Amino acid sequence: MSELPSALDLVVDALEQIRDRGEKLPRASRSSLAELRRIRAVESVRAEPPAPKSHSSASASLPPNPDKAAILENIRTRVAVCVKCPHLERTRTQTVFGVGNPDAEIMFIGEAPGADEDRRGEPFVGRAGQLLTKIIETMGFKRSEVYIANVLKCRPDMPPKSAGNRPPTPVEMQTCLPYLAEQIRIIQPKVLIALGATAVEGLLGTRGVMRELRGKWHSHQDTPLMITYHPSYLLRNQTPSEKRKVWEDMLQVLERINRPITEKQRDYFL
Repeated sequence: MSELPSALDLVVDALEQIRDRGEKLPRASRSSLAELRRIRAVESVRAEPPAPKSHSSASASLPPNPDKAAILENIRTRVAVCVKCPHLERTRTQTVFGVGNPDAEIMFIGEAPGADEDRRGEPFVGRAGQLLTKIIETMGFKRSEVYIANVLKCRPDMPPKSAGNRPPTPVEMQTCLPYLAEQIRIIQPKVLIALGATAVEGLLGTRGVMRELRGKWHSHQDTPLMITYHPSYLLRNQTPSEKRKVWEDMLQVLERINRPITEKQRDYFL
């Protein structure tokens, strides 16, 4: 069994080369390659010695001084060829994995990519993303210093000629959630921030009223979780009181990670 991963490596590499050259036989479909990669990943894990037990479930399977960027890139490669949701695989331009610092203290989690994100392959790059970047910078971070991801890695499919975005279904989120769980396990952020009710549903498995959920500490994978409004909500509801609520949530996050807070920050309105 220990020789199986190396044999699969040869098969997958050969099929990919054939597919890239456009040769007709043998054929290597995306789904076939994805399944071979899945088997290879499973067998590779089985071949590894069990990791020592740790008090932290988030770091239990990480080796000392891991190359987090390389591990995340490996997961990104698997996500890029994922066909677990065939209807999403058919309609997406590309998957949207996540961006930022692999050692980030803070990890922002949204629900799913929109049209802009589907085109560019990066989460939160549209109008809502610009507002999120402003929030991050006002907290005293650069966008590249935090990590940003979504529960769903594909844009939810829309009927032909339909505008806008639809929220992901519970089934879609549960299917994709293991990828996010891996990201959290590798990054080991000090705090998770769930943006909006749909992201909360994906992370906690429950859907509640945002005005009751936000501003309170929860937990996901033994990591503190702060819930706040999605930036798109603030674009639709630009009242100072609603913007201030989000900022108060961010002040709690800064306090949780022992980040110094200036008087200007305390009095700030988005």
